[in-house]
Amino acid sequence: MKRLLILEDGTIFEGTAFGADVDVTGELVFSTGMTGYQESITDQSYNGQILTFTYPLVGNYGINRDDYESISPTCKGVVVRENARLASNFRNQMSLDEFLKRKNIPGISGIDTRALTRIIREHGTLKATMANVGDEIEHLESQLKATVLPTNQVSQVSTKTPYPAPGTGRSIVVVDFGLKHSILRELSKRECNLTVVPHTTTAEEIIEMNPDGVMLTNGPGNPEDVPQALDMIRGIQGKYPIFGICLGHQLFAMANGAKTYKMKFGHRGFNHAVREIATGRVDFTSQNHGYAVSSEDLPSDLMITHVEINDESVEGVRHKRFPAFSVQFHPDAAPGPHDASYLFDDFMEMIDIFKGSD
Repeated sequence: MKRLLILEDGTIFEGTAFGADVDVTGELVFSTGMTGYQESITDQSYNGQILTFTYPLVGNYGINRDDYESISPTCKGVVVRENARLASNFRNQMSLDEFLKRKNIPGISGIDTRALTRIIREHGTLKATMANVGDEIEHLESQLKATVLPTNQVSQVSTKTPYPAPGTGRSIVVVDFGLKHSILRELSKRECNLTVVPHTTTAEEIIEMNPDGVMLTNGPGNPEDVPQALDMIRGIQGKYPIFGICLGHQLFAMANGAKTYKMKFGHRGFNHAVREIATGRVDFTSQNHGYAVSSEDLPSDLMITHVEINDESVEGVRHKRFPAFSVQFHPDAAPGPHDASYLFDDFMEMIDIFKGSD
């Protein structure tokens, strides 16, 4: 069956349908990762987005039980050049096509993803509709132009109630803005006793838990759409060490007076080179964000610790007075290089030093 990908600039791609048989509209983005399609599709930071993979072959090792970054993915659709007919891997449990059908996510294959990526790079992220051939194109185009994309992505993906991931070590409150399971894995490797809480949790509620540290996770959308988190962050910083990742990084910076902006097409992939300013160390990192912290008029309490090598965008900040830092990239990787996983160890060390100073 044929399927259409209709862009808001009027461009139309025709390809082959796979996955669920549903029409969807979302923000069209691309990822440069060569592997890791399962982790990407199940990453809640892609909530509401149609995800294009620039690598030409996707689905060749199937879907397995170990690589989920969330139980119920919420991306809108998947775009690939070629959807592998057969999956070959000892961990394979089902094909990508079957997985997308189960999760009610449509896919389209057989289109020129290089041309599509060039359009996104030139015009920036675009709204797009995936629909079956036979639907009236003019009607679909008018609907697409009239569609207003939602701004409540975090509330869609954050846990509704707190839950524990018990451990025997340091007690960490994890504020869930759309977390990846790999963040919990990294903290669990370090024997942390975790309590995952909703994004609406207040500073007073966190203080009642008396944690050793607080993790601000990744998540989807515009950080300006999560204003209640800023008061929470201001209420706990100085009282507990804080580590922010991705959206958590942006919210931590905003809580201290920084501004954010929407990038033209964002950073999505697993090959972004980031330089640590203090040491000159370069890490290859996993990234997935469409917004960034502005380096202009950065508040005096924050110092930039990391920058992206290609566009010099801010990739990390640290508070000058409080034990708190954040990074735009994903040190938990999954998928991607583990160059920056040492940052979790830095967080543990920060907690121990802070506790020792009491």
